[in-house]
Amino acid sequence: MKAPRYVHGFKDCRGRPRWYFRRRGFKKVPLPGLPWSSEFMAAYEQALAAQPQQVGSKRTKPGSMRALAVSYFGSLGFHSLRPSSQKVYRFLIDRFCQEKGANNVAYGELPAATIRRENIVRLMAARASKPGSANGLRKVLRALMQHAVQDGIRQDDPTRDIKAIRVKSTGIHSWSEDEIAQFEAKYPVGTRGRLAFALLLGTGQRVSDIVAMGRQHIRGDYIHVRQVKTGAELDIPILPELAAILAETPANNLTFITTQFGKPFTPNWFSDWFCSVCKEAGLPQCSAHGLRKAAARRLAEDGCTAHEIAAITGHASLREVTRYTKAVDQRRLAAAAIKKAKTRTLSG
Repeated sequence: MKAPRYVHGFKDCRGRPRWYFRRRGFKKVPLPGLPWSSEFMAAYEQALAAQPQQVGSKRTKPGSMRALAVSYFGSLGFHSLRPSSQKVYRFLIDRFCQEKGANNVAYGELPAATIRRENIVRLMAARASKPGSANGLRKVLRALMQHAVQDGIRQDDPTRDIKAIRVKSTGIHSWSEDEIAQFEAKYPVGTRGRLAFALLLGTGQRVSDIVAMGRQHIRGDYIHVRQVKTGAELDIPILPELAAILAETPANNLTFITTQFGKPFTPNWFSDWFCSVCKEAGLPQCSAHGLRKAAARRLAEDGCTAHEIAAITGHASLREVTRYTKAVDQRRLAAAAIKKAKTRTLSG
């Protein structure tokens, strides 16, 4: 079994396998379980996202934005973030520190104590054509400035009154029933595309959870999920259609879905692959996450409450569930209103 990158294994004096995350510049971390299992991958992702030892940090200019970034990366606030969020924050902060301003000086070299509100507004304005990028920069700069206040580097937070750019969007496209039927017609039971589709629609889980699912997670008529993003543990009933498809799936891997090389998918790799599968089915507007929304929509159409839907999807906030099912609620209320109107007309 090939282990993930930076993982080294050996057998101890008792013949038991031991696995360690070992990457140059990072702390050596023991990993539980077997490679590619859910507990192993959770620990692996956390080790991969951990703060590397800062090479040359002693040469960082004191009081600079780069020095502030190094301090923030070692803070409790940063390590309280999910591993996936730590990756994003580090990437955005490093890119900002390397970016050069009008005087051809990298922002990382500028004094953290002299950054003003108007500087941040101008940085966001320069990214106005890409609101997501502008809002992402605002978020990480706010984290840095709040850390600077806590450490006494600054007396104020210049990001405090800066609002995010509002983006009018309906979000990721949710699959319609016609699109679902079109995909099923293209990929019959037994294909990798249909297996991935059935897991996404049948469980309503995120890609990061789908790629880790395997037979070891089946408990009777339920599939057990420990969500990567939230840490929530769910037991989801296996629908008959999904059970039939899983019964046809070979049991020679730790995960249900594998690449063409027989290896588990990473979340990003899976998302890209599934998008290509959708395009081949004539559905370029569809995606893996859209099936999560379709699963919630179907539950709403079957009369499930927001709390019942959240018990399947694992949403911590009912606001997101409500947004997923808003169109369904509108149709149901509209139909009920028309039914009442017809009754009144007939009785009159």
